[in-house]
Amino acid sequence: MAIKVRDYEVRLTRNKDERRQVRQLRYDVFVEEEGASATEEQRNLREEYDAFDRYAEYMAVFHNGKIVGTYRIIDRNAAEKMGSFYTESEFNISKIKKVDGNIAEMSRACVARQYRENALVMRMLWAGLGEYVVRRKIAILFGVASWVGNKPVESAQAISYLYYNHLSPLGLRATVLSENFDDSINPKLSRMNILPREFVDETDARHQMTPLIKGYLRLGATFGKGVFIDKAFNSYDVFVMVQTKKIDSAYQKHFLGRENALENLDYKDGTLKTVGKIMLLPVTGSFKMLRAFFEFLLREDAADAEYIEDDHTDSDNGDDK
Repeated sequence: MAIKVRDYEVRLTRNKDERRQVRQLRYDVFVEEEGASATEEQRNLREEYDAFDRYAEYMAVFHNGKIVGTYRIIDRNAAEKMGSFYTESEFNISKIKKVDGNIAEMSRACVARQYRENALVMRMLWAGLGEYVVRRKIAILFGVASWVGNKPVESAQAISYLYYNHLSPLGLRATVLSENFDDSINPKLSRMNILPREFVDETDARHQMTPLIKGYLRLGATFGKGVFIDKAFNSYDVFVMVQTKKIDSAYQKHFLGRENALENLDYKDGTLKTVGKIMLLPVTGSFKMLRAFFEFLLREDAADAEYIEDDHTDSDNGDDK
C-alpha cells in the first residue's frame, strides 16, 4: 500500500534507483552532517550502506519523486539470510529472537535537513511503518536510537530517565555488548544509570531526547540495558523495543476504536497469535483500522490522504553493489 498526501507519498522502495536514493540520503545525513566514517567507495558513490542493506527493505517518503525520509527494515527472514540482525553487533537480543513469529528491526531512520521542520515527513514514515506491521504481522519492532557524538554524559538526564522508568521486561530485555566497543572506549561508559535516580529531572530528560526517542516513548516503547558507543558512526545508542500489542492505548483507540486493538499480535508460549482475517490485507476490517491510524498520525493533513493498494512489491531486495 502507498499513502499519498498531496505531493508526498510513503511506501517501500521498488527498484534499484530508489534504493540508491535512500543510500544517498543516508550519506548526506549520517556521513556529511553527523560525521560517520565512510570508505573510499562510499565517498566516491556518496552512498551510506553496509552488508545488511543487501536484504533490507526501505520505507521511504517521496516528495515530487525525490526521497526525503527513510527507514531501513530487516525482518526475521532477511536476518536469517544475513546470519544476524544489524543490532546484534551492539546488543544481545537472544531473548527477542526466541519469540516465534515475525519480528523486525528498524534502523537508519533519517529525514533530509530541509524537511525536518515539516513534521509530516516523520509522521508519514510512522504511517508506512504501521502498515508494514499489520501486513507482515510483526509482533515486536526493535532497533537502536542514537545521539550524535561519543559522550553519553551529554545526555545523562535522558539516558538515566530511560533506565529508571522504561527498561524492557526481563524476559525480553536486550543487553549491551560493551566488549564490542572500539579499543579506545572505556567499557564503563556503557552504564545507563549515569545519574542517581534522585538527580533525574523528567523535564530536563525530555529536552535531551531526540524527536525519534520521544516518538518511541509515545508508542509505549521500552529500552534495553546499556549504552553502546559506536565510534565509527559517531553516535551512542540505546536499544529500543516496541511490542505491537502494547502500543499506547491513545494510539490503539484510533486503530479499531478500542485500547486492545493489537492484542492479536501478541506472542504467548512461543506462538504468535493471529485472529481471523483482521490482519490480512486487503480486507475491509484491516483497511478501516489502518485508515484510522493514518488519520491520527497525519492529523490536519488526513483530509488530503489517499490510500492506494496496488500490486507493486519491493522486488529489488538485493543490493546492487
